[in-house]
Amino acid sequence: MIGIKIDPQKIKPLPLVKRNSLSTVEEVLVPLDAEPAVIGDALMSQVKDCAGRIREARANGKAVMMIYGAHLIKNGAALILDNLIANGWLSHLATNGAGTIHDWEYAWLGRSTECVRSNVATGTFGTWEETGRYIHLALLAGGCEGLGYGEALGRFITGDGADLPAADELVSMIAAEPAHELAAARAELLHAMRNGSVPEGRCDLGHRWKQASVVASAYRRGVPLTVHPGIGYDIISNHPMFNGAAIGRAAHVDFQKFAGTLDQLDGGVVLSIGSAIMGPQVFEKALSCVNHIRLQGGREIVRDHSIHVVDLQDGGNWDWTQGEPPVTSAAYYLRFCKTFARMGGSMHYLQCDNLAFVQHLSRALDDVNPL
Repeated sequence: MIGIKIDPQKIKPLPLVKRNSLSTVEEVLVPLDAEPAVIGDALMSQVKDCAGRIREARANGKAVMMIYGAHLIKNGAALILDNLIANGWLSHLATNGAGTIHDWEYAWLGRSTECVRSNVATGTFGTWEETGRYIHLALLAGGCEGLGYGEALGRFITGDGADLPAADELVSMIAAEPAHELAAARAELLHAMRNGSVPEGRCDLGHRWKQASVVASAYRRGVPLTVHPGIGYDIISNHPMFNGAAIGRAAHVDFQKFAGTLDQLDGGVVLSIGSAIMGPQVFEKALSCVNHIRLQGGREIVRDHSIHVVDLQDGGNWDWTQGEPPVTSAAYYLRFCKTFARMGGSMHYLQCDNLAFVQHLSRALDDVNPL
């Protein structure tokens, strides 16, 4: 083997309660009736246009997807997203690994976020026992049933833990069906049990702040929430239980679910809120897969959808519905906008704080009777 690997078993994670977390649920969770920040008339017009497209899409049974980054959770938007889900405005949510880590930490501990600069210097950034252990446990348990990342973690939070098979039961299933599509997942869970990382039977873990979890809200309301992590991107890599196979398997399922929703996107709406990397990159690959399969079956490619990208970066006042800007425009260098603009349909850029956007959007949608 070329190169030297570190041994994650040498990592000695610390109790999460000892971390100097920078925010609490009580501080960040925004009530539904909180007054949103004032935005300009032009931006408000874009928000209302987006709301109108969502109403039309849902009235016609079309998909409405929200792809979001971790800062939307850190900014306290969980109750607003739950309201959007409950009222039927969103048919699919998607986030990255960090989006679920803050989500889970708020749900379990009521606190999240750490100082990256100081904790990397002390070798403690991300080395937190419960975050790494219980997210892995949720994925290992869900993997044995073919669940994706979002559904597995949502079930874990909502159910305050997981029911795990006995090790002997796993041994029997693997021996009886070694080529079964879930055999590898069963083996990963068995290995975790054998090395003492995961218990057999019931694992109870109360989540006192479930109201702060979008992952739990989506699971409870039966709406798919998919997670699209990178191996080594997230702090659960800094744990002796780090298992790229379990993470990748769960993300594999969720990519397929994400693409499945894109196959229902004709005439639908996509919201990309603060997801400048994961959102556009996963979207373009999934859309290409869907178009490929459609064309093989003699169907047209996905069409007539609208994409609304929300971020704080300077958009240079460019109207993306007119195509890509020239290199002399600041907007040309918004790579995520260029990616989405190449995905068919119409693309709209809203330079806006993500919390203010979802608050104003929720109010605009609630002006009419929910579906």
